[in-house]
Amino acid sequence: DQLQQLKKMGPLEEVLGMLPGYGRLPLRNLTLDERSMIKTEAIINSMTPEERRRPHIINGSRRRRIARGSGTTVQDVNRLLRQFEMVQRMVRQMSRPGRHMGRPFGLS
Repeated sequence: DQLQQLKKMGPLEEVLGMLPGYGRLPLRNLTLDERSMIKTEAIINSMTPEERRRPHIINGSRRRRIARGSGTTVQDVNRLLRQFEMVQRMVRQMSRPGRHMGRPFGLS
């Protein structure tokens, strides 16, 4: 649902550009295209609700099932799970009170 809402907002590069501090994020150099968004959506739609809530439960056989169901490869599923984990770590880091990307606010 969130991915659908995001797609309705317009080009992803423009939406990300509106985020405060986006210029300092390591993700700013990502190239986002419509095909990768479609692939990502297919992978997520092939997951069970429990797998979406708790991605750490996705083992090898689940990865194969998700890849078959989404028409992608296991490597694509692995890549998406790694990206999700990386973004989760960054969000956790940014949400710490008084800290931003590992540095106190106001310091560059």
